[in-house]
Amino acid sequence: MVKHRSHGRDEVPLIVLVGPTASGKTALALRLAEEFDGEIVSCDSVAVYREMEIGTAKPTHEERAMVPHHMIDVAWPDEPVTAGDYSRQAREALRGIAERGHLPIVAGGTGLYLRALIDGLFPAPPQKPGQRERLREIAAKRGPAYLHRMLRRLDRAAAEAIHENDVPKVVRAIEVSLAADEPLTEQWQKGRDELKGYRILRLGLNPPRQRLYERINQRAAAMFDRGLVEEIERLIERYGAECRSLGSLGYAEAAQVLRRELSREDAVARAQQGHRNYAKRQLTWFRREREMHWLNGCGGDDEVLAEARALVAAHLDKGERDLDLREATGRLQ
Repeated sequence: MVKHRSHGRDEVPLIVLVGPTASGKTALALRLAEEFDGEIVSCDSVAVYREMEIGTAKPTHEERAMVPHHMIDVAWPDEPVTAGDYSRQAREALRGIAERGHLPIVAGGTGLYLRALIDGLFPAPPQKPGQRERLREIAAKRGPAYLHRMLRRLDRAAAEAIHENDVPKVVRAIEVSLAADEPLTEQWQKGRDELKGYRILRLGLNPPRQRLYERINQRAAAMFDRGLVEEIERLIERYGAECRSLGSLGYAEAAQVLRRELSREDAVARAQQGHRNYAKRQLTWFRREREMHWLNGCGGDDEVLAEARALVAAHLDKGERDLDLREATGRLQ
């Protein structure tokens, strides 16, 4: 078992693995965790919900038994989970992993959650009375796409990060931008509680576009084959059709099949297109991240694994060398 020395919080190594949906993040995170004695912290805004299995592409229960996972199944579908909630709980998980002498590996594709975890959150401006209700009324009357276009005019970067069907997040982003008279993403740069005490290695999966789209199409179709419509039916019966989390990609289209608004074939096609669009937004978001090491392939590729393994080993080795140097310098003083 590899123990990662942490003489003070400034010595804790942290691996962050990001990429678009269906790029193989789970496969690569598992291999790295097994080799470097790691624990995985999921960074996925839908995987936090219990009972949502088929449409979330969570690691299987067998995979979770192989390597400890965190931030999966931490809330019920009708419980709101904000980026701030995620950040607080994920930071607690990181501290626990570091205290056990294991390597924390954050893996996922929700850029907003990752930004909250690493860069912290800004103080929210005061709300304008009635504005949230008015925005929700606009979404109900004119549709989510109309509201999303409003957000795009106010803050293009936020619009690229938030799916148009996620009405609560779109409403919140518009609300905050209007309240402060400044785009949400610009406010992120102010007064944030940044994550401190970790040496971060950022790895990003970047598969060839056509291969990525093929994987996305296969995954979306497989979700319906595995019973996504039946899963959303059970969830709606338990939590109601208005439950926010049930509007996520894939689930929303499966619910339309239940309501006989779409055929199964059309729902699959629409889910595939939605996931492809989401993947493009994810890549746009992550390309803005600083110091990203891009891995040109999928997480299960041998060459990608070899490159990632070498980068992680070098990152850990550098930390050990820096610590040895500081200890030696301290003895000489």
